[in-house]
Order: sequence, then C-alpha cells, then structure tokens
Amino acid sequence: MVNDQLEDPCDGLEPQGRVDRPVRADAQRNVNSLLDAALAVFATSGVDAPVREIAVKAGVGVGTLYRHFPQRADLVAAVFRHEVDACADAAPVLAAEYGAGEALARWMQRYADFIATKRGLASALHSGNPAFDSLPAYFQKRLVPALRTLLDAAAAAGEARADVDAYELLTAVANLCMQVDGGCPAPAHRMVALLFDGLRYGAMGSGDRSID
Repeated sequence: MVNDQLEDPCDGLEPQGRVDRPVRADAQRNVNSLLDAALAVFATSGVDAPVREIAVKAGVGVGTLYRHFPQRADLVAAVFRHEVDACADAAPVLAAEYGAGEALARWMQRYADFIATKRGLASALHSGNPAFDSLPAYFQKRLVPALRTLLDAAAAAGEARADVDAYELLTAVANLCMQVDGGCPAPAHRMVALLFDGLRYGAMGSGDRSID
C-alpha cells in the first residue's frame, strides 16, 4: 500500500504547498531528474522506497523533492505521466526517422519497454488512491492517437493490416509483456516482434523483411 505522505523522519522537513506558476529551466531540470530517479528507485525498491534515496539519486536535496511533490501519490502519478509522455512523443520521432512499417515496429518495442517500467508502479496505480483516478484516461488520450497515427501510415504504405484497432493492439502488447517475469526482457520483445509480423499478414504490398 502506498504511503501517501512523503515523510522522512531524518529530514525534519515538512512538505510544501504547491503553487501554480511557470517552471524555470533549472527547476524543470530538477523535476525531470526526480522523475527519472523515482522511476529507477520504484522499479527496484517499490513505491514506498525512502524519499532520501530518490533525492540522492536525482542529485537534489530532499526539500527540493518536497517542494515539487508534497505527497508521494503526486510523485507516483507524475512518474507515470512522464513515462506515458515519453512513449507518445517517440511516435513522431520514429515516423520521421524510419519508414512507416519500421517506425511502427520500433514504437511497439518502445511501448513494451514502457510496460516493463510501469510494472514497478502497478501496486500504487491499483491501490484505489483517488490521485490515480485520471491516469487510465491519460494513458488512452496520449498513447492511442500516437499508435493510431503509426498504424494508419503503415497501412497506407502496405506494411500493416488496415483493420487493426489501436487500443486493442496496446492491450495485446501489454498482455504479452505482463506474462514475462521481471518485466519485458528479450523473450517478450521477441513476442512483440512476432505480433508485428502478424500485423503484416494480409497487408497489401507487405514484404518479407522482419523487424528484430
């Protein structure tokens, strides 16, 4: 169960209130460092890991963590959104760098990595804390359109079936990854590659090249 209050008795610091104002560049760097550090710590030590461990890994003071994330639930939710955003933002980058089929295949593997990292947050996200109520909708709002754009491009290029639902494909990849102990290592990546090959079956103009 998630301890909602970010408390560390060794610090003698009280959480600070949140103020809505533009974030300075240095403050944003601190936030990004905290989110990356929290993700890594949550994955290895769970979401109830000591606050100081996260701050030290991020290279900031515990007070800085409290100022940005007064409650532990704030930090957990922010980590989840940060990872969703990174995954969604990868779609146009891949589309610009690769052909339609390969961009789709690579994004599916990127999404598989996201599922692996999200497993470290699973217990918190399903704890019933109202702070997490909006996260499923945020997940769909950001990732379904990102995948749909890649699917449409691949279908138009004859490199994927045109009858695939983006949300169903997200669910299929997640289910493949969740079946693998320890997240989504090489075996799950291979299964996702096989799933992509299935998307090409019946697509007009699809070639014989496989994506590793």
